[in-house]
Amino acid sequence: MRSELKITKIGTVEPAGYLSAVNADEFKHQLTQAVKNKNNNIIVVDMKKVEFLDSAGLMALVEALRLAKSLGRRLVLCSIDQSVRMVFELTQLDKVFEIVENRREIESAFSQLLAA
Repeated sequence: MRSELKITKIGTVEPAGYLSAVNADEFKHQLTQAVKNKNNNIIVVDMKKVEFLDSAGLMALVEALRLAKSLGRRLVLCSIDQSVRMVFELTQLDKVFEIVENRREIESAFSQLLAA
């Protein structure tokens, strides 16, 4: 019998400030690298320091989500400020992205999976 041990690894991206057309390409590059990293099964985008998000920043997240899904990985957003969350709600992308309250919630969920 041949079996494979899969260990869930969490990669984290922590953007800060404004995610806009000015820096969307750089942000997209960071996300792409995190998603393509074979060690990461789950990529957490911790948005606690993000003050503003425009359509270019939002598209970087959407493209990263598409890539993650195509590679069989999860992209999870956490710690989103209320003004930034409103952008997700207005575009109805809050129904597309996996959004959790904070990083502890993610770590807790996966520690329970590993304990089971």
